[in-house]
Amino acid sequence: MVSRSESTGRTMNATALVRRVAVAVSAVFLLVGVLGFVPGITTNYDSMKFAGHESGAELLGIFQVSVLHNIVHLLFGIVGLMLARTLDGARLYLIGGGAVYLALWLYGLIIGHDSPANFVPLNGADDWLHFFLGVGMIALGLLTGRRR
Repeated sequence: MVSRSESTGRTMNATALVRRVAVAVSAVFLLVGVLGFVPGITTNYDSMKFAGHESGAELLGIFQVSVLHNIVHLLFGIVGLMLARTLDGARLYLIGGGAVYLALWLYGLIIGHDSPANFVPLNGADDWLHFFLGVGMIALGLLTGRRR
């Protein structure tokens, strides 16, 4: 038989885990948002635009970025840190954020990369990163945020 204190300890550990995971994911988004503004880490930095597919800047020479794209990463990280203060908020951030990234993946597949609709901007590498982020965030939210 599990004592009340052991049961509470497991619940606190589960809560702490999902919150730590949400903080870690948020920190990665903040880091990516900052690195998007660092010349050298972001190639073709001088061709960065505020928004739109014309931005030639690429984070790590792979992922197309713009000022708007970097700001979105920073905001996503800040929101994650705020939501990570509670179990439900951390789960919402991971699962809801994962759903947003899966929607962004579909959006990137549907629109043409040279289309005016590609205002963030996105390229093929971004699209697939968004897919893996979406699946990974949802999985982390479900696996670490389970109520016992």
